[in-house]
Amino acid sequence: MEPNQSPRHAKALTMLIVATVFWGLSFPVMKSLNLLQQQLIPGSSSWFVTTLTVSVRFGLAGFLVLGACMRTIRLATRLEWSQGLGLAIFGCIGLIFQTDGLAYTSASTSAFLTQGYCLLLPGIVAFRDRRQPSGVLLLSCVLMIFGIGILAEIDPRKMQLGRGEIETLLASLLFTGQILWLERPKYAENNVNHFSSIMFFGTALVALPLALFTMHQPSDFIVAFSTPATWLLTAVLVLPCTMLSYMLMNHWQRHVPAAEAGLIYGVEPVFATLFALFLPQWISQFAGLNYENETATVHLLIGGGLILLANIIIQVGRKGH
Repeated sequence: MEPNQSPRHAKALTMLIVATVFWGLSFPVMKSLNLLQQQLIPGSSSWFVTTLTVSVRFGLAGFLVLGACMRTIRLATRLEWSQGLGLAIFGCIGLIFQTDGLAYTSASTSAFLTQGYCLLLPGIVAFRDRRQPSGVLLLSCVLMIFGIGILAEIDPRKMQLGRGEIETLLASLLFTGQILWLERPKYAENNVNHFSSIMFFGTALVALPLALFTMHQPSDFIVAFSTPATWLLTAVLVLPCTMLSYMLMNHWQRHVPAAEAGLIYGVEPVFATLFALFLPQWISQFAGLNYENETATVHLLIGGGLILLANIIIQVGRKGH
């Protein structure tokens, strides 16, 4: 990398880390909202509340971004439509597979397998570019996977490849495609606001039919967001956890190689675990939920330490070239 690009690369790393902080925040917030909605609509399918929330949060984020480019969105190019729709399809279908797979496997196994793109990305990039990945990158990927495995308290002896595991691996593959789709060179000059608004609306439209199919009655759409707590939780999901985080990803990932970006995104489970140490009780107090805080364990320290070490190694190794 040219010397004058180093500050941009450093800022890109910072912005992508900020995005992972907000994605980590989304885990306890999304779980709280789903628990609350299942109280409001007894007997509702987990598919309904999940896909409805995905559709609402991405749809509202789309309107917010559209407000910033209302005058120019009609000039969106074919490449901007292609990039936005591709990101929507990869991201939304991946989320659907991940959600359904979670019903057939443990949350820790899901978290571990979802981060499989940390290993998939270097292999796919190496095949695409016909260039062997560096030893530093491979070491960082291995440390990342071990760190996530320890953080999620994975026991290899209890791992089995059933429906949940297969669907989660498919989700990881789709998330890999989303990362690679975002960095395609032909999209480098695209307007971020244009393709991001298309991505948000596309994601909402992909999720909406499943919400319609799994609802009991049309009034469920209103009841699901009928209390101040649901409004507040939805606002948190829409603003920092969706609009801001994905706009940061869409703008800054182009300045970071895909495999390196995958390692940065692998920090997300650490932030999710940290937020889960105190946020559930806070949310429960005003939302009327019984959602207990998680407890800090040695797995958090060791796993989180390995994940941090993986990112430090890739950056130190990168500066050495």
